[in-house]
Amino acid sequence: MARLLGITLPDEKRIDYALTLLYGIGWSNVVKVLDQSKVQPSKRVKEVTEEEFKKITEVIEKNFKVEGELREQLTEDIKRLREIGSYRGSRHAKGLPVRGQRTKSNARTKRGKRKTVGALRKEAWAKLESGKPGATTGAAAEAPTEATEKPAK
Repeated sequence: MARLLGITLPDEKRIDYALTLLYGIGWSNVVKVLDQSKVQPSKRVKEVTEEEFKKITEVIEKNFKVEGELREQLTEDIKRLREIGSYRGSRHAKGLPVRGQRTKSNARTKRGKRKTVGALRKEAWAKLESGKPGATTGAAAEAPTEATEKPAK
């Protein structure tokens, strides 16, 4: 298992696929990195030499923000948007979609589990108005249970 910028790359994977495991390096960036460092994309990670790893690391550090540095940049950007009071910042703060997507019928992941809102039956409405949250209707409500019955004196 080779390590590159603090990430362990699996030995059996091709180097081009393995580099996509780095946060901030996608497929198009992998192609650029391997071209600049002159490493064949079809090589397996275990076949890449130390010198080639040094070239790859150098190219990535020079041209890209990856892993912790990129994550830190993103959190700072979101924090800045919140502080200046922008619309995007408020959407981030509320946990809603930021880029203009509709939320009436979609955005279930962001909005959470559905909350059912609808009409109440007469019995349910009567329960709510009576102020007795455990009140029930029918014969079960009239017959006292043994646990709640007071002993006769």
